[in-house]
Amino acid sequence: MHNRHVWIVRTNEGAKREVRVIKVGGSWRFQSRCAAEERWTYYEEAPLPDLEEFRKILFRKYQRRRAAYEDVLWAKQELVRRRELLRDLK
Repeated sequence: MHNRHVWIVRTNEGAKREVRVIKVGGSWRFQSRCAAEERWTYYEEAPLPDLEEFRKILFRKYQRRRAAYEDVLWAKQELVRRRELLRDLK
């Protein structure tokens, strides 16, 4: 199974932003950069919109047998955990 996932989104200003998620040593590493930036930004905690998109991408890949079910479950559980954290902060 491939453990690298890449997609491109547009920011509110219209700039292209590339997001990469790579599984390294059993943990996921999120990184992104805008087209005008030279360096990648690495995240300890992925931004929530990126995590939501990642779950969707993993699920679609799982349906085509290109991603592991455990990875889809991880993304779903991580979304639940992050949303609970946000709710508790309010």
